[in-house]
Amino acid sequence: MSTLRIQPTATCAISSTMKHLGFSFRRPHKNCAVFRRPRNLAVMAVSTDPLEICVKASVTTPNTLGDCPFCQRVLLTMEEKHLQYDMKLVDLGNKPEWFLKISPEGKVPVVKLDEKWVPDSDVITQSLEERYPDPPLGTPPEKASVGSKIFSTFIGFLKSKDPSDGTEQALLNELSAFNNHIKENGPFINGEKVSAADLSLGPKLYHLEISLGHYKNWSVPDSLPYVKSYMKAIFSKDSFIKTRAAPEDVIVGWRPKVIG
Repeated sequence: MSTLRIQPTATCAISSTMKHLGFSFRRPHKNCAVFRRPRNLAVMAVSTDPLEICVKASVTTPNTLGDCPFCQRVLLTMEEKHLQYDMKLVDLGNKPEWFLKISPEGKVPVVKLDEKWVPDSDVITQSLEERYPDPPLGTPPEKASVGSKIFSTFIGFLKSKDPSDGTEQALLNELSAFNNHIKENGPFINGEKVSAADLSLGPKLYHLEISLGHYKNWSVPDSLPYVKSYMKAIFSKDSFIKTRAAPEDVIVGWRPKVIG
C-alpha cells in the first residue's frame, strides 16, 4: 500500500482534492496526515473515448436503430452505466465488408474493447460490468435465471400454427412463475433496483408484447398483474425509451418466424 505524507498546513487544502480522487484521509497524530490509496484504485476503469458498438440497423427507417433485443441489452447496459458510445448501424440484409472483417459470422452486437472487437451480449455485458463497476448491475446467481425461459416459449407460441399444441400454455406457465417472483421480490428481479437480468429480459418482453399483439391478437392476461407492472416499469425507463426499436421494425423482424 502506498502512502503520501504531507505537512499539517497543507492538510485541509489537499484533503478535498485527494478525497475526490478516491483516497481516504486519516490523521494518526497531530504532526502528520496520511492518505491511503484504496486497493481497487488501480483497476478502476475510466471511460474517456466513446465505446464503439455495431448494432442492427432499422429496415423501415434510414439511420435508425433496428429491432435486435440483444443489441438493446448491451445499449441498455451502457446507458445505465452512463457510458458514452458510438453506434455503427449495420444493414444485416447487406452486410458491408468492413463489418464482416470485424465480425466474420456477421452477427451483432459487437463492441470494441481494448482494441479488440468482442461479440456476444453475454460476454459484452459481463466485460462492461468488470470494467465499469459503478453503478453495479450484477444479479445474484440465485436470481440470474429468473424469467430466462420466457423468450424461448414466446418464440414457440409465435411460430405455432396449432392452437392446441400447448405452446400458449407453456408461455403462460413461465409468465406465471415470473409473476410470482416479482410479487415476492419486485418491483424488479433483484428488488428495488434494476440489474443485468432486467436489462436482458426487458427487450425480449418488448418484442413479445408487440409481435404477439400483432400476429396473434394476444396480450399478457390481467391475471398476471405483476408481469404487466414490471413491463410498464421497464418500458418507461429513459434508457429503454432511448434504445428501443420502433414497433414496425419488431413486426417486420419477426415476420419470417411467423410465415415460416
